[in-house]
Amino acid sequence: MLKWASFRFFIRSEMQFKKPPTTIAQQIDILKERGLLFKDENKASHYLSNISYYRLRAYTFPFQDELSYDHAFKGEVFFEDILSVYVFDRKLRLLVFNAIEKIEIAIRTKIIYHFSLTHGSHWHENASLYLNNSRFIKDLDDLYKEIDRSTETFIKHYTQKYTTPDYPASWMSLEVASIGLLSKLFCNLRNCPEKKAICHDLGLKHYSILESWLHSICHIRNICAHHGRLWNRRFTAHPELPKNPINPFLRNNNINRNKLYAILSCMTYLLDNISPQNNFNANLKTLIESCDLITIKEMGFPQGWEKEVIWR
Repeated sequence: MLKWASFRFFIRSEMQFKKPPTTIAQQIDILKERGLLFKDENKASHYLSNISYYRLRAYTFPFQDELSYDHAFKGEVFFEDILSVYVFDRKLRLLVFNAIEKIEIAIRTKIIYHFSLTHGSHWHENASLYLNNSRFIKDLDDLYKEIDRSTETFIKHYTQKYTTPDYPASWMSLEVASIGLLSKLFCNLRNCPEKKAICHDLGLKHYSILESWLHSICHIRNICAHHGRLWNRRFTAHPELPKNPINPFLRNNNINRNKLYAILSCMTYLLDNISPQNNFNANLKTLIESCDLITIKEMGFPQGWEKEVIWR
């Protein structure tokens, strides 16, 4: 182990990072040397003073020849084109983030409702309901920490008025839990009628499907919350696709589950069950049509996607 660690240190010391910081003027010169065109360098300078060069760099990759030594731009590409893709991605994040909010609130509500009616106000503290006791202890401890940090009025009211139990009922406690923690709690719950009812409410038959969707949604949410690039990203959390959902899903299941289209399809399926009159589909199509520079193939959209029932 020590030899391997020493070897890794040796390799890293030979690859020491030596690039100096650059001024905005120098950043523009570097981009020009690589073939990027500018309609207005003053405006470009203003944007670079508010949106870091490194953040925008992630949006230049599709327009560059990554095999060339200097990552030269392919064809006639303007700085304003890069900015258009950046703005598109920002609008996409906001659209997706808004949809996730609706999904998160609905799933949280259903979990609290079904389990509370059957197992009482503090069911979430009942170890017998969970599969893995170690995970249950860890998740419950994290929940208590989130409750202790909370400044919500209903949490303060409980702690000031009641002495037993120590922590509030599930309909208060789980309201302050992050979607990530809620997902962990749900996945660790034993398979039971309440869990099945939650899945059924959302148009799904199997727990594993909803669990994988929750995991993927949490992953997407974290990217959106940290203003990360979304449109052509490859995701590490992949949603499981249902073979026999209660409602029509995708006829074409031969898609890349590590691209955006897969999770967007899962999200629109959930939204159609939660809020049948939602406008997520229409807004997404309008946004895609607003930017000619976007290749939906990079987002995992297959040919004929708009003919799928969930996207019509």
